Amino acid sequence: MKPTERRLLTLVPRRAQGTLAACAVAQACLIVLQADLLTRMIAHRDLGPLPWLAAVAAMRGALTWTVQARAARVAARVKTGLRAELLDRPGPAGSRITLVTRGLDALDPFFTGYLPSLSAAVATPLLVLVRLAVADWRSALVVLVTLPLIPVFGALVGLRTAELTRRQWAVLHRIGAHFHDVLAGLPTLRAHARTRHQSEVLTGLAREHRRATVGALRVAFLSSLVLELVAALSVALVAVPVGLRLLNGSLALSTALVVLLLTPEAFLPLRALGARFHASAEGVAAAEQAFEVLDAPLPAPARPGRTPVRPGRTPVRPGRTPVRSANGPHIVFENVAYRYPGSAEAAVSGFDLEIRPGERVALAGPSGVGKTTVLRLLLGLLDPCEGRLVVDGRDLRDLDLAPWRASLAWVPQRPHLFAASVADNIRLGRPDATAQEVHAAARAAHADGFVKALPTGYATVLGDRGTGLSAGQRQRLALARAHLQDAPLLLLDEPTARLDLASEAALLTSVGGLLTDRTALMVAHRPALLALADRTVHLHPGRRAASAPRNERKNA
Repeated sequence: MKPTERRLLTLVPRRAQGTLAACAVAQACLIVLQADLLTRMIAHRDLGPLPWLAAVAAMRGALTWTVQARAARVAARVKTGLRAELLDRPGPAGSRITLVTRGLDALDPFFTGYLPSLSAAVATPLLVLVRLAVADWRSALVVLVTLPLIPVFGALVGLRTAELTRRQWAVLHRIGAHFHDVLAGLPTLRAHARTRHQSEVLTGLAREHRRATVGALRVAFLSSLVLELVAALSVALVAVPVGLRLLNGSLALSTALVVLLLTPEAFLPLRALGARFHASAEGVAAAEQAFEVLDAPLPAPARPGRTPVRPGRTPVRPGRTPVRSANGPHIVFENVAYRYPGSAEAAVSGFDLEIRPGERVALAGPSGVGKTTVLRLLLGLLDPCEGRLVVDGRDLRDLDLAPWRASLAWVPQRPHLFAASVADNIRLGRPDATAQEVHAAARAAHADGFVKALPTGYATVLGDRGTGLSAGQRQRLALARAHLQDAPLLLLDEPTARLDLASEAALLTSVGGLLTDRTALMVAHRPALLALADRTVHLHPGRRAASAPRNERKNA
């Protein structure tokens, strides 16, 4: 049994495990009793046990129903718990959707088929062997020797089945993630006439998934053939000698009937276990991925117990002039480097920069030189691999990130709008803001006009990611959030990217008002946004900054 299967079994409540085990033992006892009753009726031509035989059949049916109902409840409980844990974990939505829906639903055959068969595969052969040993020890010995053949052959075929099923699930996982990304970026794909290409990509992925599915089914059918063949040969090894001994009179008819009736019952649970194991292979593969997600370390959003940031303190770097201002923090990047996991090249290397309180600094340079990485480092989303980032005299890694992030406003290139009202989206940084404050922030961001034109104004519920709004409208709502938060530090990540000239002009007017009396770090390409900065820092492919003199404005 693989570690994933053992871990799944640990999720089953002990009471449920006890119920399934008790039902398996009861089923095994009823099988033996049923064989004895049938033997008495046939060998002795006695119809007296018929009512008892009917009662045994009814009890077996009731036990089967109980096992299935209990296993179904266990499956629902385990899937609900895993879904809740997965949804609490951060991660890409596309692949996570496939995992929490189709992936976890594939666990049903494991809990409703494999789990009950596991208990039956332990209890039934054991009790049947005991009864066979009492009736005819020679037949019991043959059954004992041939029984291990079924799990051995099942395991050999199961290894290949598991490999193919993992490949099939990996392809399905990629399809789900890619399809989600395509839907999210469909307007952009249509604007650039790339929908046909993405359709071809999805067709290729679907074709690959079909091939993987057919390969897994082919091996699964082969496993059924192998198990049936081994079981049939094993039963024949018992039935042929029993028939010969019955003909020469060395074996009683009642004993022969008991052996012939019970021998197939000894192999049946193991055959069912192998078949249901193969049926649950997809669910086990999905569970393996779910456990990888749950076992991955969570990024710490805050560092409790560390010193909160206090604006206006003096940096510790020697030789710096003490700076005290109410316009924002004093930020110093000291030889900062960061390399993303799995990347051979550093995204940022040897980066030095000082941002004084109230100063507006722009980062410029070609794509891929690390501008957005610098913002993520300042947000505390990433920790430097080398060097340090000093805020008001303290290393950012020594600060409590919750108050630090509350002291800044971040306007990303693609702001995320939630499936909530316009007012609630603006209140993201200040949930306790009043309606008047929300409206004032929207007016400052030049968003009040189009918001009032919506069907129910500020109460209009947006689609996920702001479906129904243009890129410029989404950016203005993000700026309204920043206005409402009124933080001393402002971070802008190319807010005018992908906007037309009219939208850019309206946005720049809002940004100009937002930058007043604040410290700001902006990632910018367009000259109009660079013109709002006091200083422009050019990043080069070598990742070192070349800074323009203070108060000299440069256009990239």
